[in-house]
Amino acid sequence: MTTARRDTYTPETLLSVAVRVFNERGYDGTSMEHLSKAAGISKSSIYHHVSGKEELLRRAVSRALDGLFAILDEEHACAGRAVDRLEHVVRRMVEVLISELPYVTLLLRVRGNTETERWALERRRDFDHRVAELLKAAAADGDVRGDVEVRLATRLVFGMVNSIVEWYRPDARGANDREVADAVVRLVFSGLRED
Repeated sequence: MTTARRDTYTPETLLSVAVRVFNERGYDGTSMEHLSKAAGISKSSIYHHVSGKEELLRRAVSRALDGLFAILDEEHACAGRAVDRLEHVVRRMVEVLISELPYVTLLLRVRGNTETERWALERRRDFDHRVAELLKAAAADGDVRGDVEVRLATRLVFGMVNSIVEWYRPDARGANDREVADAVVRLVFSGLRED
């Protein structure tokens, strides 16, 4: 029976299980035993796919980070007025967060206790800095309010977007993905844009 189950496991399905367990128990509170029980396979079967839980963590946070960084290369993030590029980036951040919810949730919970976590935090800071630069450019253009300090505005925007991981559940009744993105963009930019 174990052999048949092992054959159905792929690195991707194992990663999905690991992310769920990391989010439930915390990365530090998760052992390989917890992962093998959640996956319904032996620890040796897990090691057939990955070198250990640190590799699973790196794959998971890489998926979230790659999705976020890809936004910055999109056409609407690269051309046009800074405020319009910023609006596109904020909308896409919400969309990526929702589409990769468990992975982004895990990324937002890393604390820097391992080499992988420190690497993820550094990449996250780089992403945040690049978005902050867009906000600074929009302020320099006079398209966003000048009476709110750019660093504070950046933190508030990220706070609103990142808080979605705490309450959004795709299977719950309520706003759909597009409605959430629309609401965030409307709230952020009605407060940020210069009248």
